[in-house]
Order: sequence, then C-alpha cells, then structure tokens
Amino acid sequence: MTVRASLTNLAGSRRRLVGVVAGVPLAAIGLYAFIYGVFPTLYEAFWGATCSAVGSWLVCSGFLQRGFTTGLLIGIAAPIVGTYLVNRQMALIGEALAHTAFAGVAIGIFLGSFVEWGSFPLFTALVVAAIAALGIQYISVHTDSHADVPIAIMLTGGFALGIAVVSYGIAFGREINSYLFGDILFVPFGNVQLMVGLTLAVLGMVGLTHKQLLFITFDREAARLARIDVWFYDTLLIVLTALVIVAAMQILGAILVAAMLVVPVAGAMQLTNSFTQGMALSVVFGELSVIFGILFSYQWSIATGATIVLTAIAIYLVALLVSR
Repeated sequence: MTVRASLTNLAGSRRRLVGVVAGVPLAAIGLYAFIYGVFPTLYEAFWGATCSAVGSWLVCSGFLQRGFTTGLLIGIAAPIVGTYLVNRQMALIGEALAHTAFAGVAIGIFLGSFVEWGSFPLFTALVVAAIAALGIQYISVHTDSHADVPIAIMLTGGFALGIAVVSYGIAFGREINSYLFGDILFVPFGNVQLMVGLTLAVLGMVGLTHKQLLFITFDREAARLARIDVWFYDTLLIVLTALVIVAAMQILGAILVAAMLVVPVAGAMQLTNSFTQGMALSVVFGELSVIFGILFSYQWSIATGATIVLTAIAIYLVALLVSR
C-alpha cells in the first residue's frame, strides 16, 4: 500500500469516526423519544382499533398483543440480518451468539438476586453477546484457525458459562427457563419497547451500510481493493446479529433463536437468486412463521418458540417443493 493510499484511508477513518461521534448521540435521542414518547400511543391505538374490529380474545389479550408485536418485529429484523449471514456461509454464528447471550441472561439474573435494582438480564445478555461477537471477529482475524473454530469456542463456552452461573445455587425459577426455551407470556411492555428500539437500530444500520455489506458478501477481495474497511463492516454485522438474538430470546429462547436468522432466508433463497428479492421474501416468511406459529401454539397448547420454528421449517419445505 502506498503512502498516499494510507493517508487516504486514515482520512476516511477520521471522517467516519467524526460521523459516528456526531450521529450516534442524535440518533439515540431520537430513538429514545420515539420509543418512550410516541410508540406507547401508537401501540394502544393500533391494538385498541384491532380489538374493536375483530373482537377476538386473540387480539384483545394484553399478553398476546405484546407477544404478537415482539414476534412481528423479530420476523422483520432476524431475516434481514440473516440474509447476509446465509450468503456469507456464516449461519452458525447466530447459534454461538445465542448461547453466549444465555450466559449474559444468567449473569443478569444472578446480579439481580443480590442487588434489586441491578436485574437487567437483557442488557447483560446484550453486553455479553457483543463481547462474544467481537471475540469471534478477533480470533478469526488474528489466528490461523478455520472460520468455524472461534464459533465453536464461543458456542460451547457461552453455554458452559451460563450453566455454571445457573448451577451456582441461586434460585432462578421460571425466568431463566423462559429465556432458555422462550415464553410469549413473559414479554413485558418494557421488553416490547426494547424490541422496537433494537429493530429500528438494525434497520437504520443496514439501510446506511447495505451497499458495503452487499459488496463484501459477494466479493471480499474486490471490496478490499475498493478500500472498503472489511473488518469494520464484518464487526458491524456480527454486532447487529447479537442485537437481534438478544431481542428474539424473549419468545424463541436461546436454543431456538438462531433458526429465525436462517430458516426463513433458506426458504426464500429456494425461490429466487436475487439478494434483494430473497431478503424481502425472507421477511414475509418470517412474519408468516410468527403469526401462524403463535396461533398454532395456542390452538394445540405447544411451546410458542418451538411452534414458530417448526412453522418456519414447514414453509421452507413448501418452498423447496415449489422450486423443484
């Protein structure tokens, strides 16, 4: 690399850093104002009107309204991020981050057992999953190991850490099971607001960086030659994956959450070779999986997370048959 190219990259990095420093606080303030000022009003108006129009307990029950809202947001965010992962052959990274997020939940509940105001399991899950995401990225770049080695280390290590914390002797009760296996009855309105914020953050970041992420997905070497900071965008994608996983754990649980990153995308890719069309179709499949998964769950009294994943797999099989 020439001196001129190095100076150009340095200037680009500084401009990006200034943009981030200036833009992130403004975006955070706007997001906070929407989530806590505007969204509750929109939520009440939408479900109030829907309940009046339909008149069924399925849309009038408060816990189902929170579950449907959270699930529908997951059905948008997870397939969008998953489309990049599947096309990069990184599907298993979602599984690894889900298991480390479970460790974060266990740590959060553990801390909350000692300090009443310190119980924020989703926040600790987000922190631990983000650290794991950066760890995977660091090991991948700075060692000669194959790409699946850091993923396997984080997957097994994260789950082992979670089990170690759970087995320490503190009574975790039903709360830890809801994060492990998913529970639609457990979603409080505060977590719905968190899901809104995470979904908007994911959509905003993907919208701003789609061109670079797409370039790197299909030709990493050409992206490097075009002076795109591949490491930065790889790290950004992994952190976005961690955000989606932490949010989706509320309904799907740590064991099943990675499925929503992969299965709807796999079904969509059976029907189209276009990246953009595949992303849009995977969101449709994700939404159908959530809606029918929740309905089947209550019709047959089956765990909600498992039913959503099985519905997504059924849609994938139908897409597979149609594509033949």
